[in-house]
Amino acid sequence: MAEPARRLQPIDTTAEIETPEHVRFHYPVAGPARRVVAWALDWLLRGAVLLVFAIIAVMGGLAIGDAVSGLSTGFLLVILFLLEWGYYTLWEVAWNGRTPGKRALDLRVVTVHGHPLRIGDSFLRNLLRAADFLPLGYAVGLVAMARDSRFRRLGDMVAGTMVIVEERRAVASTLRIDPPPTPKELASLPQRLPLSGDELEAIELFLRRKEGLGPAREEELAAMVAPLFASRMGLRNKDSARLLALLHARASERRRPL
Repeated sequence: MAEPARRLQPIDTTAEIETPEHVRFHYPVAGPARRVVAWALDWLLRGAVLLVFAIIAVMGGLAIGDAVSGLSTGFLLVILFLLEWGYYTLWEVAWNGRTPGKRALDLRVVTVHGHPLRIGDSFLRNLLRAADFLPLGYAVGLVAMARDSRFRRLGDMVAGTMVIVEERRAVASTLRIDPPPTPKELASLPQRLPLSGDELEAIELFLRRKEGLGPAREEELAAMVAPLFASRMGLRNKDSARLLALLHARASERRRPL
């Protein structure tokens, strides 16, 4: 019997990264259209800088004479080289993964693990920009982006980087537990909770919404998962909603900086 064909998975435009504390961050991945606009803005800025230096070189040549015309040309070639090979690395290192064009479009370059961009990563991804440009108009880079789930061009793949969209969201208010957990209650819980990022997110979502629930509905929802967590950790479950609140408090305690 022939093996059934594997079902193709749709491309997910959100990169998910989980920390050792089971905290998950979701990064919307920048698509080709947005990155092309950012590149066009950077291209215009580089062109403006080159134009300013060209005017300076021409005015200097007119003032001093034709004897330095060769020096003016060499000077412009040096500026062109620096703009082509140093512009992106300089800005990405100085602005933590951003260029003026990326900043205008709310884009940032990070590593595939969600860490800030390092100078070596930026240099490598931009060194391969020439390969992505081939044969014309970044054709190779666009094909690579179309075939990658995180829209990475060749330079990103080699350097282990990706471009994300930094969405501007309101920071959620601190979740308060009433009454506050006592030291005795927290001491009964493991120091490292055997809970996944999804489970911790579900607990927090329940605690934030329970004020709008009736007591019966609150207990009903809590009783669906709290006994499972209690059994997993060898705890006694007398109050399901309270147990979920204590688990959230313990997880928040581990995330808090020292």
